[in-house]
Amino acid sequence: MELRTLYQFSDYNQTVLNERYQEALKQFPYKIVILDDDPTGIQKVHGVHVYTNWEEESILEGFQSDNQMFFILTNSRAFSREKTVQVHQDIMIKIEKISNQLNQPYIIVSRGDSTLRGHFPLESETINKTLSKPFDGEFIIPFFKEGGRFTIENIHYVKIKDKLIPVGDTEFAQDRTFGFKSSHLGDYIEEKSNGIYKKENVTYISLEDLRSFNMDKITKQLLQVNNFNKIVVNAISDDDLKVLSIAIVNALKQGKRFLFRTAASFTKVIGNISDQDLLSKEQMINSNSDGGGLIIVGSYVQKTTQQLQELLKLDFVKPIEFNSDLTLNNEKLEGEITKKIKELDESISDGQTCVIFTKRKQLKLATGIEEKQLAISVKISKGLTRIIRSLRCKPKYIIAKGGITSSQIGTDALNVRKALVLGQALPGIPVWLTDENSKYPNMPYIIFPGNVGEVTDLKELVELLS
Repeated sequence: MELRTLYQFSDYNQTVLNERYQEALKQFPYKIVILDDDPTGIQKVHGVHVYTNWEEESILEGFQSDNQMFFILTNSRAFSREKTVQVHQDIMIKIEKISNQLNQPYIIVSRGDSTLRGHFPLESETINKTLSKPFDGEFIIPFFKEGGRFTIENIHYVKIKDKLIPVGDTEFAQDRTFGFKSSHLGDYIEEKSNGIYKKENVTYISLEDLRSFNMDKITKQLLQVNNFNKIVVNAISDDDLKVLSIAIVNALKQGKRFLFRTAASFTKVIGNISDQDLLSKEQMINSNSDGGGLIIVGSYVQKTTQQLQELLKLDFVKPIEFNSDLTLNNEKLEGEITKKIKELDESISDGQTCVIFTKRKQLKLATGIEEKQLAISVKISKGLTRIIRSLRCKPKYIIAKGGITSSQIGTDALNVRKALVLGQALPGIPVWLTDENSKYPNMPYIIFPGNVGEVTDLKELVELLS
C-alpha cells in the first residue's frame, strides 16, 4: 500500500477534538500503570518515572506520586514463559493490594511491541487471571506513527521506505521466538491464542467511526464487550486515539473494566502527555566527562545492521566487534569479555568514541527450540552488560541499540533503579536520566530501539553528540 492512499493524517476539527478530549480526561481519576516488556515503551512521553524493579516500595511510590502515570520495566520480552507468568502475577498482586489500601483506581497498560512480538496473549491472560475481578475486554492498539506502524481496515502495517507492508510479510513476523503469520489483527489474535479468541468475536473500532466522532456507536461497542474478548483499534494518528480515549472514559464511567495491550502511542494519549521538542545536544551530554561517547549495539534486525553500517562511515568512531559466537564456549567468552573491557577503557579514556557491537549474523539453533534461542540472545546481552558494568572510564554519552540490550545495560550495567524520562533524542528514541545511585549518576542514557528510525538516524545522532 502506498502512503498517499492513506486517510489524511489530521482531518479533525482540532479545536473541537481537543476540547472534548480534555473534558473527558478531567473525568478520568485512574492511576495509569504501564508494564513495559522492554525499555522502549517511553518513546512518546516525558517527565514520568520508570521503575526497573517491582518491589512493593517502588509500586507504592508510583501510586503516591503526583504524576498520573508511571512505568514498571519488566523486560519480559527476554523472559521464558514460566518467568513471564511468575513476574506478572507478582506485580499484579502488589498493585491490587496497594490500590485497595489507597482506594486508588487504576488501569493497566501492557506495553508491547508495535511489530507484534512478545509474550501475547500470555501476559494478558496472566494479568487477568491474577486479579480478583476479571476484565470485560482487552484493547489491541499497536499503532505507533513514529515507527511507521499503522492499523487500517484491521490490518497492521509497517512503513518500509515509502510503502506500507503488512506486518506478517516483514522480518519481524519471522522472529525465532515470537514469530507469527497474520497481518489482520483478528487473525493474529486467533493465531496467537490458538483459537481461544475467534476473529469473528473481536470488536473492531473503525477509522470511519473515529473520524466522524461517532461516539455513540463506539461507546456502545465497548459496552457490549465481555468475557475478556478483544478490541482492535484502527489508527493512523494520535488524534484517532484521542477520540478513542473519550469513548473509553464513557465506558469506564458505566462500570466497564479493560486491559490495554498497546504500543507507545496510546500511553502518551491516555496520559495526556504534552508535546515536547526533541532534546538538544546539551541535554544529552555529560558535561563532567572528557571521555569519548559509547554506543552499544545488540539488536539483530536488519534496520539495526543497516544503521550500524552507516555509523561506521564516521572516521571518528572506533568499531569494536564483540564475538558473540563465543557464547557457546564459556572459557573463550570470558577471554573475549576481558579483552573488550580493556579496549573500551583505554579508547574512551583517550576521548575516542567507540561502538561495540555483536556479530551481525545471529547465532541460530535448530527450529522448534524458541526458548533456547531466546536464552542464547539473553546470554549475549549479558556478556555486553558485563563489559559495560566493568568499565572504569566515564563516557560523555551512552547509546544502547536494541530492546533487550538497552534494558540489561540500564538495569544491570548502569544499576538504574528509577529513571526520569527526559524526552526523545529523535522521534521514537527516548532518553533516561539515571538516578543518584547508578553507575553514572544523572547521566542521560539514550535508548535506541532496534526496529525504529531511518537508516542514517544512528549516524546523525552520533554526529550531533560529537
